Amino acid sequence: MAKIDIISGFLGAGKTTLIQKLLKEALKGEKVVLIENEFGEIGIDGGFLKDAGIEVTEMNSGCICCSLVGDFGSALKEVVTQYNPDRIIIEPSGVGKLSDVIKAVQGVAEDVELDLNSFVTVADAKKCKMYMKNFGEFYNNQVEYAGSIILSRTGDVAEDKLNESVALLREHNEKAAIITTPWDELSGEQILKVMEDGNDMVKELLEEEEICPVCGGHHDHEHHHEHDHEHHHHDHDEECSCGCGHDHDHDHEHHHHHDHDEECSCGCGHDHDHHHHHHADEVFTSWGKETPKKYNKEELDTILQKLSKDDSYGMILRSKGILQTEDGSWIQFDLVPGEYEIREGSADYTGRICVIGSKLKEDELEGLFF
Repeated sequence: MAKIDIISGFLGAGKTTLIQKLLKEALKGEKVVLIENEFGEIGIDGGFLKDAGIEVTEMNSGCICCSLVGDFGSALKEVVTQYNPDRIIIEPSGVGKLSDVIKAVQGVAEDVELDLNSFVTVADAKKCKMYMKNFGEFYNNQVEYAGSIILSRTGDVAEDKLNESVALLREHNEKAAIITTPWDELSGEQILKVMEDGNDMVKELLEEEEICPVCGGHHDHEHHHEHDHEHHHHDHDEECSCGCGHDHDHDHEHHHHHDHDEECSCGCGHDHDHHHHHHADEVFTSWGKETPKKYNKEELDTILQKLSKDDSYGMILRSKGILQTEDGSWIQFDLVPGEYEIREGSADYTGRICVIGSKLKEDELEGLFF
């Protein structure tokens, strides 16, 4: 029976980096298939994962919210029957809702034997507050449904800022194990153990007292297995789709605490009286280009500085690309709000650029790069 690990996380959180670490350090000898579901027109990551001997199914036809029921379900069944893997890692779109991914996998599990092994969310320790405020409908969902939360870039954050991020995450998920140690101080095996087992210390104490970690009641040890992953499926249907977490039974009380013209936490500006449920493609857009143009490294550095700090191109949440330089070498870039990285890359069939964000200004982006 194939284990399913869902590794979610907002745009640029570090999902692919985590997956690479797990493949290299913890999953050697296992037959692993990775299913990526990219939001946007261009998938940049597939190449080096294929180089590592990992089968990659990229689905660039749309956001995960839209493609889950059809493409995703059939792709997952095909992967199970064709490859018979020990483990399937699903890397959803950075703007996908984890609850949608879990629901889709459960739907496939009715027809194919699958073990829903872990639901993980990777979160950038520096950006939790900003993403919760602006895109809470999507971001908070990824946090709420996670069995464990793996914070990235914790080594670059002051302790008080890290504590603030953990406190914000705890407001949306009281029980998940949260990894705050920098990844380079942990082995892939340690991270995988937290993903699969959660907070062992709490579990051990509860088991000593024969207290069920899910419902809090006193049970024999056999009863623990009946719950399995049920705690991931708490009824979130009653939760307001804006991500503010109130129960619809208390709508009238809750509205007294809101200015009715207040902008929804998802950043769409709708009134809280209207409990809309958004698909990712209603809020996020992508712009992508393929180009043979050769770039000067200093010129590209200037472009990325503007893109990471200037909101005149829309709210840029992620940009990736691989481009050839004037001296014939290839470079890859990776950008999230406020920061970017340029590194050496290997030749691709053509230069490629992808930008993802909210309310993108495509003409301005075209002018910036070309």
